[in-house]
Amino acid sequence: MAIVKTETLKGIKTYTVKKDIGDTDAEKKLSNKFVTASMINDIIKDDADVYTEDGKLLLKFRKNTLSKKHTTAFYDNVIKFALTPTSNRGSATGSKSKNVYENPKIMTNIFGYFDRFSPSQKKNFRIAGYKLPLEVRECRFNRDFPGLYEKTLPLIREINSLYKKHTPAHFKRQNDKAKETAFKIPETAFTTITTNVNFRTSIHTDRGDDADGFGNLVVIENGKYSGAETCFPQYGIGVDVRTCDMLFMNVHEMHGNLPMKPIDKDARRLSIVCYLREKLWKRTRGKTEAFVKKHNKTIRDIGGGKLTILQNKTRKNKR
Repeated sequence: MAIVKTETLKGIKTYTVKKDIGDTDAEKKLSNKFVTASMINDIIKDDADVYTEDGKLLLKFRKNTLSKKHTTAFYDNVIKFALTPTSNRGSATGSKSKNVYENPKIMTNIFGYFDRFSPSQKKNFRIAGYKLPLEVRECRFNRDFPGLYEKTLPLIREINSLYKKHTPAHFKRQNDKAKETAFKIPETAFTTITTNVNFRTSIHTDRGDDADGFGNLVVIENGKYSGAETCFPQYGIGVDVRTCDMLFMNVHEMHGNLPMKPIDKDARRLSIVCYLREKLWKRTRGKTEAFVKKHNKTIRDIGGGKLTILQNKTRKNKR
């Protein structure tokens, strides 16, 4: 049994948990495999705080704390983009291939800013004969659909406020970093948002996230389903996150999902993860808003192939 102590503190059920599987064994036995029911002893369904034996916060869970208006607006404006299949999640899909094109296609996407160029952007820079600039890019959703992106911001800012309220120490450390870069979601401690639709992640850790911050997970349901709980298999516990709930979690601990079992044929589980990319922050500390605009234009024009198109037209006109 992973839960070694249960008490109520300030009206919140508080658990202390112990690892059933040590880190060395977990790396061999769990990494990139899928969570199964036999690994999980307890599923948390109500407000709870969970700490490890050494007093470190593992997670905080709050039911029905987000605005229905904001969650609905977020879903309506992002869902078409979120349904785009990609193969860029690698090991989180259970794949062991280092070739991104060999990974399973799943519905996972990002917006905000990211710290890697896409293969096509690198190719366009090479064709244009342009040296790769600072490797930070504006994501496609906010770049190509700014109107829809703006309508997602109320929920992201609400998540940011709850992050500050419920895990203030982690929030402060992360927000202090976010203040140092203009490459972020405005008025938040986040640089990046990941959306997943019906995606069962294998057991993994989020290595690109800020080491001092915390993961912020939200789920929006459309249709009925069971399962898909977010689990920490080393501790034998999971959390059943549903619409308007908030899960604050240490994403540097191994985690993954139990399988989703649709009750309605077209049921969707949209999960939203808000975080700060540590490498992105390190690369962009002190950069101004003016730099961001100039940098984004360069990426759009050259990384998007616009310069190459213009060069080709010029060559044809000279013939």
